[in-house]
Amino acid sequence: MNILVINAGSSSLKYQLIDMKTETAIAKGNCERIGIEGGDFADHTEAFESVVKSLPVGVEIHAVGHRVVHGGEVFSKTVKITEEVIAKIEELKAFAPLHNPANAVAIRACSKVIPATVPQAGVFDTAFHQTIPDFAFTYGLPYECYEKHGIRKYGFHGSSHRFVSAYLAENTGRKLSSLKIVSCHLGNGSSVTAICNGKSIDTTMGFTPLDGVLMGTRCGALDPSVVTYLQKQLNMTADEMDSYMNKQSGLLGIGGFSDNREIMAAAYKGDKRAILATAMLRYQIKKYIGAYAAAMGGIDAVIFTGGIGENAWDIRSDACLDMEFLGIDFDETKNALPETRATFSKISKEGSKVEVWIVPTNEELMIAKETQMLLGL
Repeated sequence: MNILVINAGSSSLKYQLIDMKTETAIAKGNCERIGIEGGDFADHTEAFESVVKSLPVGVEIHAVGHRVVHGGEVFSKTVKITEEVIAKIEELKAFAPLHNPANAVAIRACSKVIPATVPQAGVFDTAFHQTIPDFAFTYGLPYECYEKHGIRKYGFHGSSHRFVSAYLAENTGRKLSSLKIVSCHLGNGSSVTAICNGKSIDTTMGFTPLDGVLMGTRCGALDPSVVTYLQKQLNMTADEMDSYMNKQSGLLGIGGFSDNREIMAAAYKGDKRAILATAMLRYQIKKYIGAYAAAMGGIDAVIFTGGIGENAWDIRSDACLDMEFLGIDFDETKNALPETRATFSKISKEGSKVEVWIVPTNEELMIAKETQMLLGL
């Protein structure tokens, strides 16, 4: 059983063809500069044709799983792709203007290239968080903002949080339905999620992926009045302010670099702003771990995943510093070992009431599994 997983952007198309028997990638790649003057592909259809031609000779595609960023409240689970589903994805473009239109375009392009007999599924980033209760997803605005405009917390990185929590349970011989987990997906985009008995009950990203902890170029949570104040002070339009918070802020805005590795290198050299940026990130992660422990009435495990979570031993260390009161007996030696980097590893001491784990994420495999389960293949 081979499932093609597609993650499409407005000018890119990442793909993996996964053999579900071995859960390994047969082929993977990225088509870039789609539809851009001088680029390699005129449109997503041409890119898909290139993908199919690049696959090993004789290898079949039995199904296609598409990553779709925003499902709103319409999609609470993985669904089979139909014309009606594509139309709904397009209708939700106001929630994710950079992603949903591209997702819909890619699905249509795929349908032109892949035989109609090959089933396709849509897997939504927001679906995993549809179990968040209303008192946690509702904002303190007039209720009509939610009723008429859909303003609420949606959450993102759902496939990653679902994958790592299930992987931890499966590989430690425990039932996910009885665990309280704080999952920290840390990368250029970061989110922390409270997973109680296998369900998301709160997460740091909100209406958009801008909310929550400090990120590569995103500011994370801030007083909403800052937005209106800065718009007036800097004479910005709404679109300019949106770009300012999403693309010019975060680690980049504070420390001068969007990549955590560059921030850390500068911090080690004594750069004060870089030191401040990384201190902010570590503090915020730690704060949310404590907050979600309170929300769930305790925790059994903390997971670190994503590019930063899997590789930055010092950030993990500081996020777990002085957390013995919570039940975390952190193992600094294991945490710093090179062999734990990006590998499934326990980095808390034996006997620690709360275990701390590194769990490498695999969103593509999660999308493939969701597709396989939906289609009954």
